[in-house]
This record gives sequence, C-alpha cells and structure tokens, in this order.
Amino acid sequence: MGSFHHLPADEVLRELSVEREGLSEAEAADRLRRHGPNRLPEPAYNTLLAVFIAQFRSPFIYLLFAAGAVALSIGHVTDAAFIAAVLVLNAGIGTFQEWRAETRARALKALIKASVSVWRGGALQRLPSEALVPGDIVQVESGERIAADLRLIESRNLSIDESLLTGESLAVVKQPMARVASDAVISDRVTMLHAGTTVQTGRGLGVVVSTGSGTVVGQLAASLDRPEPQPPLIRRMARFTRQLGFVMVAVVALIATMEALRGVPATDILLLSIALIVSAIPEGLPVAMTVALSIAMHRMGLRNVVVRHLPAVEGLGACTLIATDKTGTLTLNRLTIERVWVAGRGDVSLADEAARAMLSAGAHASEMPAGSGEVLIGDAVDLAFFAAVTSLGSDGFAHSRPVDRLPYEPEKRFAASFHEDGSALVVYVKGAPETVASFCGNADNEALAAAERMSADGYRVIAVAAGRVVLRAEHGLTGLRLLGFAGLIDPLRPEAREAIGAAQCAGIRIVMVTGDHPLTALAIARQLGLAHEPEEVVTGADLARLRDKALDDTIAAARVFARTEPLQKLTIVESLRRQNHVVAVTGDGINDAPALHAADIGIAMGKGGTDVARDAADLILTDDNFASIVAGIEEGRIAYDNVRKVIALLISTGAAEILLMLLSTSFGLPPPLTAVQLLWLNLITNGLQDVALAFEKAEPDVLQRRPRDANAAIFDARMIEQVVLSGAAIGLTAFTAYVLMLRNGVSHVAAQGAILWLLVWCENAHAFNCRSELRSAFQIPIASNPFLVAAVIGTQVLQLAVLAIPPLREMLSLQAMTWLDALQLAVGGLGILAVMELYKWSRRTADRRRLGLSTLH
Repeated sequence: MGSFHHLPADEVLRELSVEREGLSEAEAADRLRRHGPNRLPEPAYNTLLAVFIAQFRSPFIYLLFAAGAVALSIGHVTDAAFIAAVLVLNAGIGTFQEWRAETRARALKALIKASVSVWRGGALQRLPSEALVPGDIVQVESGERIAADLRLIESRNLSIDESLLTGESLAVVKQPMARVASDAVISDRVTMLHAGTTVQTGRGLGVVVSTGSGTVVGQLAASLDRPEPQPPLIRRMARFTRQLGFVMVAVVALIATMEALRGVPATDILLLSIALIVSAIPEGLPVAMTVALSIAMHRMGLRNVVVRHLPAVEGLGACTLIATDKTGTLTLNRLTIERVWVAGRGDVSLADEAARAMLSAGAHASEMPAGSGEVLIGDAVDLAFFAAVTSLGSDGFAHSRPVDRLPYEPEKRFAASFHEDGSALVVYVKGAPETVASFCGNADNEALAAAERMSADGYRVIAVAAGRVVLRAEHGLTGLRLLGFAGLIDPLRPEAREAIGAAQCAGIRIVMVTGDHPLTALAIARQLGLAHEPEEVVTGADLARLRDKALDDTIAAARVFARTEPLQKLTIVESLRRQNHVVAVTGDGINDAPALHAADIGIAMGKGGTDVARDAADLILTDDNFASIVAGIEEGRIAYDNVRKVIALLISTGAAEILLMLLSTSFGLPPPLTAVQLLWLNLITNGLQDVALAFEKAEPDVLQRRPRDANAAIFDARMIEQVVLSGAAIGLTAFTAYVLMLRNGVSHVAAQGAILWLLVWCENAHAFNCRSELRSAFQIPIASNPFLVAAVIGTQVLQLAVLAIPPLREMLSLQAMTWLDALQLAVGGLGILAVMELYKWSRRTADRRRLGLSTLH
C-alpha cells in the first residue's frame, strides 16, 4: 500500500474505493484473499529434535567425530564408544537447558486473541483483528490496541500511546484534518494510527490502509530477517579450535614421521596417532562448557534473566557497551508530577499547602480516568494530576462534579472544567503556560521565565489557573488567577541509577537511545550520570545527515540519542559493532526489535515488552528491571572465568599427555598409555573435575575489571604460560617415573597402570590450582566448591572400583599396589601444586611491582 498520512481523508477513501459505511462482505472477502490475513509471519520455532541436532554444530564436536571415525575404521570399537558417549552426553545437557529456556520464553507470549469494531455493509461488527483488510472502516476507543495502520477520518479527544513504537513517553494527540508533510517521521504523523499502539483517551474512526507485513510494525519485523551475529564465546572457541587443530596435526605428523623412519609398522603408527589425537583433543571440554553455561543460565534465571540461547550466557558478560532504551527500561513509562512552581512563592515541595491547592485545581480541570485500583485508563497528564492529589490525601475529585467542560484540543492547548460554588460559577483551567497565562491577570514575565526554566530542565510544563466566571465558554475565561506550574516527567526506575553506576564500574559504556525530546532525554541522562552537556546528545535528524566515517565518529562520541526513528537504532548498533564493541541492546518496544536482533546480545523486557521484541532477543528480563542486567553481567563473567579454568585444566593435562607420549617415542620406549587409558583420563577422571570447576563462585574482582578485548583470544598469553609450565611439570614427572619403573624391571603393562594412577593424582592436585589464575589454592575456601572436593574423592573411588571389576581392570591395565607405592605416586602428583603456587607467587609479585611503578609515574 502507498503512503497516506499526508493525503486528505476523503482522498484516501477514494483511493481505497470505500464509503464511510464500510466494505461489503463480498468485497471484504475478496480483499482478504488478495492481501492475506492481518498478522505478522510467526517465527519458525525450533523443534526438540532441531535443538538436539544444533548441539553438534561445534568445531570441537567435529574434531571428536573425526577421531571417533578413525578409531571405528580400524576396529577400535571401545575408543569410538567412549567418544560417542561424550557426544551424546554433551548434546543431552545442552538440549535440556535450551529447550527449557525456549519453552519459558514462549510462555511469555500473550494468549488473548484481539478483536476490533468494524463497519461492514453499514453495520458495526466485532471481528477478529486477523480479518481486517485495506479499506475496512474501524472504530477505536480508550484502552484498545490498534490492530492495523489506519488513516484517521474523524476523532474526539483522541490521544495515542506510541511509546512501544517510537519510544516517545508522551501520548500523541491525533488530528484527522491536520496537514502533514509527505516526508514526516512516524512520531509526527498525527493523521495516522499505527498497529501496535494503544488508544489512551477518546475515540476515533479510521480506514485501514495497511495490514500485516505492510504496516510499520511489519516493516520492522522484515528487518529482522538477517543473520544474527555469533556470540563472543562462539567466535573465541572457533579461533581456539583452529589453533588447537593446527598444533595437533603438526605434532601427530612429526611423531608419525619419526616412527616411520624407525621402521615401525603402519598399523602401529596409526594406533599411536589415534592415541595422540585423543591426548590432544580435550574431549571433556564440550560437556564442561555446556555445564558451565547451563549453571550460569540457571543462576541467571534465579536473578530474573531468562536465557534463550546457551552461548548468550557468556555474551552478556563480554559486552563492552549497552545501548539502552529509555521509556519503560530506565523509566517507569508513567508521567509523574515531580516539580511545582507556585505563583508568588516560586519552587515549593509537593506537600506544601499552596502546591496542594494548585494540584487539586489541576485535578478538577482533568477528566476522571476510567478503571479502578492500579489499572487506570486516561490521558497521561490527567492521570499524573489524579495520582498527585491522591498521594497527598486529597479527595478533590470526589467532592465537586463539573457542570460543564471544555475538553483539551491541540489547537487550543488547554482544558477547562466549570463547577458551581453556591450561586457562583468557578472554572479550573490547565494547559500550555502561554495559553493559560493569557487568561490570567497575575501572569507576568517572571512566571513565564520560570516555566521556560522548567522546560529546559526536561519537564513537560502544565500551567494551572482558577477563578470566578459568568459564561461557560472560552471567551468567558478572563481575569483568572495563575496558581502555578506543574513539572511532569517520566520518572526513573528506583534501581536504575545504582544499576548503571555498577555497570560503569565494570568498565561498560552506557548510551541511551530514545524517541523522546532531546531536553527530556538529557534531563534523564543527567540524573543517571550518563551525560551532562547538550553536546553529548545527538538527534535522529543529525544522524540522517551523516554517512560513513562522519556517522561512526558522531556515534562514538555521543552518550544520548534522542528523537530517533526505529531503524536509526539499528544504524547505531551496527556502527558501534564496526567500532569493535560487543554491544548489548535493551528494549521493550516494537521499535527496538531490529536493534535487539542485530546486537551481539539482545535483552528484552518480559512483563512490559512486546512479543516482537521478546522474539528478537537473546535474553529476557522477567522483572523488567535494568538492575537485573548487572546481575546477568556478573553471571556471564563468572561463566567465562569458569570456562577458562576448565580449559586450563584440560589443555594442561592434555599437553602433559602429549609430552609424555612424545618423549617416550623419542627415546624409543613403548607407549606409556593406551588410547583407552587416555580416554579414561580425559573423559572420566578429569571429566568429573572439569565439570566441578564449572561450579566455582565469583572471583572477588569480577565486577571491577574492564571488559576483555572483543578480539582477544581465549587462549591468551597468561593461559599459555600456565599451560606450558603445568603441562611440562606433569609430563616430565610422569616420564621420569615411567623410565625409572622400566629400568627397575617393572613390566610394561604394570608401568602403564602406575602412570595412569600418577596422572590421576596430578589431575587431582592441578584441579585446585585451576580454581584461580592468580590466587593461591590455599586462599580459596575448599567449602566454597563442594562439587570439586566430591569430584576429587570420586576419581580415587573410581580407580579403586576398577580394581574390583576384572574386565575394566584388564582394559585399563590397573594392578593392586602397596601402600608405599601408592604414597610415592601421590607425593609425585602433588608436586604440581608446589610448582604452580611458586608461579602464582611470582606473577603476583611482578604485578604489584608493575602497579607500584605505574602509580609513581
């Protein structure tokens, strides 16, 4: 359909070939066939099977598939079965978590089917909103949600809440006869009613000009049909897997070449290569990562954050910038009187008697809202006066009913209410300061200057006046007394300021994106500590004039974006991502959906948000509380820390196994471990411990660090240091023990069994090293992670249990040993604890010296 907002109503009716009595049933049916039902395309939800299959789309999983296929091809069914078991276990855990989150997200969708009042064939009918077609004549009234895009034909005191579409917190007064420019932005199209918005006051009649995908909402939904950016952890793990794969291929090729030069049979070389691949691939990593993210997902759920996709858990912890909506996210989306100026007194508190009198007069000039209790329907300004007088204990609404009223009209910019006071007639007036002041004898330049100051501070200023009159008409409003001004603003959520401060302490930049007026946006930003100067505010009109580098530079410097169009928020997000920010976007409205979809992490509101926004988001706040985002950031950072701890344990023990195999091969010794023993170490004994590390609590400085670099590798310099040192220490210890045992006449099979015991002890000790990258293992209370203690004890119990099961004992080459032999192996394994304690002490000392030098300079 074309653009109709700038055309006269009669011309729109002619264009759509419809009379005011509405379409005939036959014509409506024909248009429904041509245009289709009035609904947006439903998102294609994943089935349980699709979620399960998606768990196998990971670089590590591909490596494990390859290793399992090679093992199966040469008849090593046991090795292949071990690998298959870990793949199924990982997929099962991930499927359970993601399906539960997806089900919970779907439960948030509204189940009520909307209906609308439509004129068909000269009769008014209630029809399902899906039955609307272009040309239908629709009647709307207070409290209804607009079901399609309508060109207004006539209205009576009609105001529309468009906050979920434009982000503008103030209701828009609609005027069917207004002249609107053809290039007017959505918020200025006062002749249009847009799908998804809500009638706040009044009633109107309009003709449907667009339905379904043709509406403004439908066009926003179409912009969601683009690939989503990968979460940061997925990008980092893909890079890490490529690096690990390259190293693994190089090492295996080197050793295979050495063996071939020594004349070793090809079958033996292939078996050795499988063992090396099993050593190099951290088979337990997918399971441990899934568990770590699942734990964080559960913890986030307890803190009111629903995670729809598992990798998004860590993504929130990785964000460097949050682009947040204002209305309904930082504010309550409810106009409130927060400032009062009284004539002859100046600024006073709301509890002041003069202020109470002025607010009561403003309440008299307001229309009584519909509804009861907390659910009230009416004009936002009227509701603000009603709430103010009610909170002050006044019953001003009840004691005096109007005998006549002049309703608010945009052209006149005031409302008046006439009341009888004995034989006299009293009028109460509220409206724009300049208009109301023209009715008053005591309004001077000082009063108007006070109104201008309040407006400059971001308040919507409403003047209130009262006086005795003779006529119940506009021309009789003379000689009134100006009582004062009420400053209205959409107030902050109580927790917003503290939450933003916490996010900033965590090194995260916050920018606000809103459809509100720049002065209002700046006033809110000042209260939050986001911005202080007008130069830090950029409008949608400013952005529309910019391109390329100038656009990116302007967005990089801005702290507040005001009067933005829905797709400009998407432009802002894309620009910030080009500047290497990991961007989290919050929002609750239809206008936020494209940006939520394009961001690295989209965060929607669960209670006050729209279905479109929730479907586009990765995370959903069930309490609509911005403070929950900070809790999510903390849990995301904990999850990433725990993933690093798991990687450090698995890669260092894997490196030790490779070093042990490489040294044994280089010195012409038989393999110190079989492929099954390596799988037992990597999947069972170490698997228990790496999963237990996923339960670690937060490090003390988790919310005081700056966000990590968006392009930083997960396997960074510090982790390389730790892996090389610990891997070398464990590998050399095991190789030395292996050589000594063989030289002392211990059989090859018995030596393999003893090395398996030794490596289990090393893993036990090293698991405690990996609880922190810098803190001593002895500084962290053991009781803070009982799962790790249970895992360490469990590995030793498993080893002992194997001795009692002959098939397993033979498969793992384990033999009973004396207490002295067991003690020697335990002492050898605990040596890694001393090595890493010394390393951490040296790093802490170096860091303190560097910090001291930087402080001096």
